[in-house]
Amino acid sequence: MAVTLLATDGATAQVLKQFVLNADGRNPDGLLIDHAALRPGTYRFEFDVAGYFEARGVDLPKPNFLNRVGIDFGVAQADAHYHVPLLVSPWSYSTYRGS
Repeated sequence: MAVTLLATDGATAQVLKQFVLNADGRNPDGLLIDHAALRPGTYRFEFDVAGYFEARGVDLPKPNFLNRVGIDFGVAQADAHYHVPLLVSPWSYSTYRGS
């Protein structure tokens, strides 16, 4: 699945990284932001859900129920570990702060 990580500040957003998840659903390069570079603030993940399911041959209606899923989240402590998993189907999704 293609993913974009953005730093957000109100209505503005800056792309920090774009990548494709591996078969385990993880970034193949490891940490997205190393601990020394992570700053408190607000961020957004954008997941290309429709592209992921279409590439796997899932017969989706047009328009798709879910196209892109955005998760806005905050980093309060830059020295803490942040893991933001997305559990997704063509019809629903959930997320949480993982360990």
